[in-house]
Amino acid sequence: MRSRVGQTIQTYAKDHQSLYWFTIVLFTMGVIFGAVLVNSLPLSQKQELYGFLQYFFNSLSQQGIPETTTHFQDAFGYYAKTVGIMWVLGLSIIGLPMILLILFLKGVVVGFTVGFLVNQLQWHGVTFALLGVLPQNLLVIPALFIVGVSGISFSLRLIKTRLISKRDVIMPHFVGYTVLVVCMLAVLTLAALFETFVSPRLMQLVLN
Repeated sequence: MRSRVGQTIQTYAKDHQSLYWFTIVLFTMGVIFGAVLVNSLPLSQKQELYGFLQYFFNSLSQQGIPETTTHFQDAFGYYAKTVGIMWVLGLSIIGLPMILLILFLKGVVVGFTVGFLVNQLQWHGVTFALLGVLPQNLLVIPALFIVGVSGISFSLRLIKTRLISKRDVIMPHFVGYTVLVVCMLAVLTLAALFETFVSPRLMQLVLN
């Protein structure tokens, strides 16, 4: 059983290797763009964002996250909406570029967040990025990559089936695509739990 699962994963990774490399490069470009964007912000906007950051750190050091249930619901809701949108886009031929755009924008957000922390707090910003941004994104980013590549692959299969050749049966691929998305949603649930209950404690340790 294990060998069959391992072979299936190995075959899947080999078949989609080029798509994964492409999305990784696209995401990396988004990270670089987000980091560069920090330096192009006007001083007034930097000061305003830094004020919000100070307020967040002060409230976090004093009371942590008081409404953990609400925070988890917000985090999980955001991840669920993102994955849901990507799943729907993967079901359409015209949704392919939108999936790529979502992955690029995710890179921009990560790059901007880390870049702003480092720009304003120097080495303390690096520490906060490692403890507050990196851990949950070690789950979020691979999950979004897998959903994105699966959506792109299914969209390309739709193009092949509907426009080029009608020999391929689409239903088994649809079921596999949907099951994979549900599995990644479970991974993102763990990321939301980590973001709610673990990351704030790690940042509190640094603040204290």
